[in-house]
Amino acid sequence: MRVPCFLVLAMFALAAAGQVVPAATGSVTTLAPVRVSGEQPGPGLWKVSSPAGHVLWVLGTLDPLPRGMQWESREVRERLAQSKELLREPGLKLDAHLGFFGSLALLPRLIGIRNNPDGARLADVVPPATYARWLVLKARYIGRSGKVEKWRPLFAGFRLYEAAIERIGLDRKGVVPLLVGAARQAGIPSTSTAYRVTVEDPKALVKDFKRERLDDVACFEAMLDRVDVDLARMSERASAWASGDLDTLRRLSGTSADVPCADAVSEAGFARRLGLGDLEGKVREAWLAQARRALADDASSFALLPIDQALRPDGYLAALVAEGYTVQPPDGDGPTDEAGPAGTASAGR
Repeated sequence: MRVPCFLVLAMFALAAAGQVVPAATGSVTTLAPVRVSGEQPGPGLWKVSSPAGHVLWVLGTLDPLPRGMQWESREVRERLAQSKELLREPGLKLDAHLGFFGSLALLPRLIGIRNNPDGARLADVVPPATYARWLVLKARYIGRSGKVEKWRPLFAGFRLYEAAIERIGLDRKGVVPLLVGAARQAGIPSTSTAYRVTVEDPKALVKDFKRERLDDVACFEAMLDRVDVDLARMSERASAWASGDLDTLRRLSGTSADVPCADAVSEAGFARRLGLGDLEGKVREAWLAQARRALADDASSFALLPIDQALRPDGYLAALVAEGYTVQPPDGDGPTDEAGPAGTASAGR
């Protein structure tokens, strides 16, 4: 099972691994809802080739996307149908061998898991200037909820982010469930690429988490920045993904705003005891290992990857280039500075 209280860990690990939000200046006070009408093709596919001629087709995913978007890509449908397996997005999965009744026994311990230890409130654990920013944004997007004032900064910041993107017409469902469902209907196996950790004593871990203070003020401030400054760019990125505008996506890529959140969790005492240090590197290597295996075993396979990791010169696809694979992007601009014939990025083969 996936331990419910650690879904936020998986979310932030994935974000740190690939979903990036560019830094920006200025302040966004009012945004019109994002509206995308008609069928949208999304970005094209990256073609990763091995020296043996095996191919891994990679779709760059994005979160959030316009709500209600009708996504239709003939290329994706055809390449997926030809593939022997579907590699899922990178992430973190924490396993606990509890069984049904063990899971039921754990549930009462999850009550209050989001709250600050010792009854502390947000105003007690974040700097006054930061809390003043929070109150303005909370009033705008969440309203008068008092419950969230008891939450740890990490959870409160993410609640604000979800409320804000919903307000401007975006959602976090993405296209991954559609592709996983299509693969299942076609009898194509879906392979997890998550970095897996087994939790031997989940009850003790929940207890440790409840009483431990996280160093998550930097995460909280990064989430405030995302909502206060970057909503307009998130909207532009979502629209660019829908229309397949890679030039705009490249222009708006940047450093990850979620890295402080992943650090806040991975550097906590309970996370170190689980071996979650260098979480970003471990999540990255787990995906790359499955990509190498698929390229060795399958004549054709299909993979999902956050689009910034496909576009970045130091991203996952660039790592495959450095290992000797050939990567051909949809529009001929490679993920590294080295370009071969016909816009193919390659290295050292």
